[in-house]
Amino acid sequence: MHDNAAPRVRPRALVRGPLPLLGPAFVTAVAYVDPGNFATNITAGATYGYLLVWVIVVSNLMAMLIQYLSAKAGIATGLSLPALCREHFSRRVSRGLWVQAEAIAIATDLAEVVGGAIALKLLFDLPLVVGGLITAAVAFALLTMQTRGHRPFEIAITGMLAVILVGFVYDVLQSGLQPLALAQGTIPRFEGSDSVLLAAGMLGATVMPHAIYLHSALTSDRYVTTTERHRRSLLSSQRTDVVIAMSIAGVMNLALLVIAASALHGDGPPVETIEQAHAQLGDVLGASAALLFACALLASGFAASSVGTLAGQVIMEGFLRRKIPLVVRRLVTLMPAVVVLAIGVDPTKALVISQVVLSFGIPFALVPLVMFTRRADIMGGLANRRLTTVLASLAATVIIALNLALIYLTVR
Repeated sequence: MHDNAAPRVRPRALVRGPLPLLGPAFVTAVAYVDPGNFATNITAGATYGYLLVWVIVVSNLMAMLIQYLSAKAGIATGLSLPALCREHFSRRVSRGLWVQAEAIAIATDLAEVVGGAIALKLLFDLPLVVGGLITAAVAFALLTMQTRGHRPFEIAITGMLAVILVGFVYDVLQSGLQPLALAQGTIPRFEGSDSVLLAAGMLGATVMPHAIYLHSALTSDRYVTTTERHRRSLLSSQRTDVVIAMSIAGVMNLALLVIAASALHGDGPPVETIEQAHAQLGDVLGASAALLFACALLASGFAASSVGTLAGQVIMEGFLRRKIPLVVRRLVTLMPAVVVLAIGVDPTKALVISQVVLSFGIPFALVPLVMFTRRADIMGGLANRRLTTVLASLAATVIIALNLALIYLTVR
C-alpha cells in the first residue's frame, strides 16, 4: 500500500526529456530558504562577517546528496521515508520516530509562520498575531492547489522562489561583494562557542528533516515505474531536478549571508533581529533594497509554511497510516506559532531556536534514509553504490557531531 494518493503520470522523460519531470526538488528547496534561514544567515553575516560561508557550502552539498537519496527511495520503493520506517522498524521505534518528527513539524511551522508575520509587519505594520494568521491562511490556499494536480502547486512554489531570488540578487549587487573575504570564508573554522551554536542552527536551517521526509513522498507514487528502465530514467530526471533546485537554494543562502556580511557587519550597532536588519539595510543600501528584502521574506514565509504543512501530512500518513483533514493539520501546527507571537517572544530568537530544534531532528531522518537506500533487498537495482553510502554516512556523522557539540554547549 502506497502512502500517497497522487495521480499516476506516465514517465514522459522517456520520450520528451527531463524538463516535464522537474518540480519535486523545487518544492523541497523552499525548505532550504525558509524564514529560519533569514534569521540564522543574517545573524551569521552580521556577527561574524564571511566566517561561516563554509557552513553554507558544506551543508548545501550535503543537502544535494540527501535530497537525491530521498527522491531515489521514493522512486525505488513507491513508499515515503516515514512509510519505509513503519514497514521495516519495530512498532515502538516507528512510533518514537513519529513523535520526534511531529515535534520537528511544529518547529518548522513555527519558523514559517513567524517569518511571514515579521514580513507583514515590516511591509504593512500589521500586528504579529494578525500577520501569523494571514500567513497560515495563504499557505492553506496554496495547498488547495494540489487538488488540481502536482504541477499548479509546483509552479506557484517556484514563483515564490523566483521572488526571493530577485530580491536577494538586487541586494547583493547593492551591498558590494568582497570576493577575497568570500573565498577565505570557505575555510572551515570557528571563533568561540557562539559560532558553533550558530553553525548548528545554520545546518538545521539548511538540511531540513521535513524536506527529507517530503521529497520521498513526492516521487513515491507520482509516476508509473513498471520497469527498471523506467525507474532509472526517472531517477536521472530527478537527479537533474535536485542539482538545479538545491544549487538555486544554495545561492540564495549564500547571498543572504553576503548581504549581511557586506552591509551589516562592522562598527555599526549590532544586528540581533530581522527587523533591525531590515532597518539597517534601508539605511545602508536604500529603501528599494529593504523593500525587496521584506518581499522575499514574505514569499519565503508563505511558500515554506505550505510545504511544511504538506510534510506534516506525509509524516502522519507514513508513520501511522492515518490521514487527518488538512484544515485540522493546519490548526494543530499553527497554534504554537500563534502562542509564541501572542505572548511576545522575540520573533527572531524564536526563529533561531526553531532551527536548532530542527538540527536535532536531522539524524532521525537521515540515518534511516542511508540505511534503507544501501539495501538491495529494499531498493533493488537502485541501491546505493559503496561510495554514495560512504559519503552519506560521512554527512550523517558530521551532522551528529555538530548536534553533540550543540548539546554540550547548551548544557554548559
